[in-house]
Amino acid sequence: MRLKNKVAIITGGGGDIGRATALRFIEEGARVMISDIGEEAGLKTVNLIRETGGEVEFIRTDMSNPEDVEKMIERTMDTFGRLDILFNNAGVDSTEKKIPDVSLEEWQKVIDVNLNGVFLGMKFAIPQMEAGSSIINTASIAGIKGQKLVSAYSASKSSVITLSKTAATEFGRKNIRVNAIAPGIIDTNMVGEWKKTEKWPVLSTANALKRIGKPVEIANAVLFLASNEASFITGETLVVDGGTMNI
Repeated sequence: MRLKNKVAIITGGGGDIGRATALRFIEEGARVMISDIGEEAGLKTVNLIRETGGEVEFIRTDMSNPEDVEKMIERTMDTFGRLDILFNNAGVDSTEKKIPDVSLEEWQKVIDVNLNGVFLGMKFAIPQMEAGSSIINTASIAGIKGQKLVSAYSASKSSVITLSKTAATEFGRKNIRVNAIAPGIIDTNMVGEWKKTEKWPVLSTANALKRIGKPVEIANAVLFLASNEASFITGETLVVDGGTMNI
């Protein structure tokens, strides 16, 4: 088991990618704290894990709220006594608008969750982590190449990548690894509305593999970065996009 005796926090654990990752972590021997702003979704993940006999707890967390994030870390330490893996996965999407039409409120909400939430997760988690720990932050290919009509989302994800590199350089000597993961189009609730549009046939095949990804395919990549198999990898962004960036 690649994560035997490890303790992991998964933020956004009620979403498709978070849930798939939680189940993979449990399969590999981890104990998991599920964090999500949506209690119903988070508890659904918890119940699925408990059906397998896995050790899991849930805490409702608004990742844009420093007090919530600090309590998430404290609860994890109180419950499990250690913290080895942080999967900073909670995020929100942008509505499609050109930059002049994006409200300041929408811009701030996306930045608060997608960027500030990652910062806060690391700020409070790193002091509790020991050598050999791993942090994986969810970025996006939109944060690498930019994507029109979702300026806040692209900007937030680009910043996650550079923030991850910064953290990796700051804590490498303590053997705390920090990497980002950049998914392409994945079959999650976030792309549900796209499936109803006329552009979906193009979007769903706009990569080398000619299909969209599955949440478990992201989970497997996160598992690799969390495990000792990636012990000499830090400050990197792992693109998991079916070859979208190569077209």
